[in-house]
Amino acid sequence: MSEVAEQATAELKMTITESAQDYLAELLEGQDDDVLGIRMFVNAPGTPKAETCIAYCREADIDEEDTLVSYEKFTARFEARSIPFLEDALVDYAKDRMGGQLTIKAPNAKLPQVNADSPIEDRINYVLFNEVNPSLAAHGGEVSLLEVTDENIAILQFGGGCQGCGMVESTLKDGVEKSLLEQVPELSAVMDMTDHTDRSHAYFK
Repeated sequence: MSEVAEQATAELKMTITESAQDYLAELLEGQDDDVLGIRMFVNAPGTPKAETCIAYCREADIDEEDTLVSYEKFTARFEARSIPFLEDALVDYAKDRMGGQLTIKAPNAKLPQVNADSPIEDRINYVLFNEVNPSLAAHGGEVSLLEVTDENIAILQFGGGCQGCGMVESTLKDGVEKSLLEQVPELSAVMDMTDHTDRSHAYFK
């Protein structure tokens, strides 16, 4: 790894081992010319559903806020929002009888790391997973964030006992929406996009 890459990776406080670098470079060699390298990010960071991902990076995937690291054999981009959750992450490759396996260990991916400067999605997820869902769990339900629109409307989806539940409108207005609007003041509204016609698991039918 180049000196520049070592410095950038050190700032990221994560490690891609040499064996993993070789393996990723080998995968990239077999891709089309539109693949520019890899991109690493965490889906739903800071929540129990966090998933650390490495994907092929094309022009459409690039965000100008990404951190760029040039390794000896390939280029990697790291999503800015995910960087705090990638601290102490380890990407490794180990050969075995089946050929080998790439492993990603990110011990901080699921840990809430939220402050006033955190992205709005992270602050919404913090409220949902640490305050709202523990209450909904008593009825076997949960709610998750699908997206935040350009108008700062939080689009939510209910699951478990909340899907198809006769009390979900009250839960949304009196509980979820109230908590989110109080703690994430930038939000203009909260919308439920759940298909409530499926009532098979509903707590109140």
